[in-house]
Amino acid sequence: MGCVSRTQGHIGALLATACSAEASAPPPPSTAAAAPSGWDPAPVVPLASQPPPALVVDAPLPEQLAMGLVVIRYRAENLRIVPVYGTGALDVSPRVGHIHVTVDDASWHWADGSGEPLIIQALPPGPHKVWIGLADPTHKVLDSKTVSFVIPDGAGHH
Repeated sequence: MGCVSRTQGHIGALLATACSAEASAPPPPSTAAAAPSGWDPAPVVPLASQPPPALVVDAPLPEQLAMGLVVIRYRAENLRIVPVYGTGALDVSPRVGHIHVTVDDASWHWADGSGEPLIIQALPPGPHKVWIGLADPTHKVLDSKTVSFVIPDGAGHH
């Protein structure tokens, strides 16, 4: 590969130096020659076994709770939270899943695969609870935690 430059001055000198170094540098070693014949390395090695997934949930952030805003941080251990669903994702290694969230024993829940803190607003003053379930891609709950808290009177109603 050659190098042609019509640039003058300082930049031209730098290009000429780079071009001469390029011309005299030995070719890079071939990675195909270093690998044994027929060997194709996997980009990720699947785990033969994994410890059970666990959900860790913090209490709501107190400063925000005092203003009527519920911010709950959580994390999963031995499971990566991603928005991937269905039976095909059960074979992913390391394990993936998402959370289910129910507020105040509602008859419904929502699923979230963002991994971001939960932010819940507009709850009336008084006691509340949020149930968080750690679920596999088919929505089977693997672990769960319930967080109880109180929205103070007058919070968020300025």
